[in-house]
Amino acid sequence: MRHKQHRDSGPNASQRQLRVGELVRHAVADMLARGDVHDPVIEGHLITVPEVRMTADLRLATIYFMPLAGRDADQVLAAFERHKKFLRAEIAHRINLKFAPDIRFRVDERFEEAERIDKLLRSPAVKRDLEHEDDA
Repeated sequence: MRHKQHRDSGPNASQRQLRVGELVRHAVADMLARGDVHDPVIEGHLITVPEVRMTADLRLATIYFMPLAGRDADQVLAAFERHKKFLRAEIAHRINLKFAPDIRFRVDERFEEAERIDKLLRSPAVKRDLEHEDDA
């Protein structure tokens, strides 16, 4: 018995998944840049869309976004959820696919993680350990 799984494109993504993900990313970024999404929360933020991951069957697109400085991420996520139907229809209109992918939104936490690692590497304990390695 086979189980259906929705696996996001990751390091083993096919060229097709990557290409469609980029097309969706460009479509969403273009809609945000042009102000096509009429919502005061979305219009009041500068939003970056760094990545879109597609499932292998191209039926689900996970759109990662980050508002400038990570400000009000929960409010922006709620605004995207309110306009999900409109965004899906616009993506389907702009990208010629057999099926319009279902979309979900996630806050991109890679920036926060990179900042956390950077702070950790600059901490006095790490500097002390690195100095001890140089002495040895």
